[in-house]
Amino acid sequence: MTTLQRFGYFGVGLFFGIIILIFFLGGKRASCDYGPNARVLAEIESKTRLYSENSEKFMQEHKIDTAVISGILNAGKVNFDRSDVHATPCNQYYISGSAKDTIVELDIQNCDTIATIRSIRFK
Repeated sequence: MTTLQRFGYFGVGLFFGIIILIFFLGGKRASCDYGPNARVLAEIESKTRLYSENSEKFMQEHKIDTAVISGILNAGKVNFDRSDVHATPCNQYYISGSAKDTIVELDIQNCDTIATIRSIRFK
């Protein structure tokens, strides 16, 4: 078997493999949330979200709605240096993201089924 034939077989196998992947994964919302930042954000986003009185007051004063908070939770950055990931009974995370041309930081208490936004502030 020559080298040209090997490349031909490899190319045909690669082509059919890509077609099969497109067929099976094409209509699905497959994601690769393997990094620690993405996993924390996905976990918090999937839980029931509650707001403390301080955070609701801040949102009303600065005209921030829940869509902005959802945007931060989708594309924000977790500050692991300030976060307490081993706290009991609930982990505490500081997440920052941009909203209305400013950086907003969220203090979130992440429990088993509920994520409570304890405070919101501009950075």
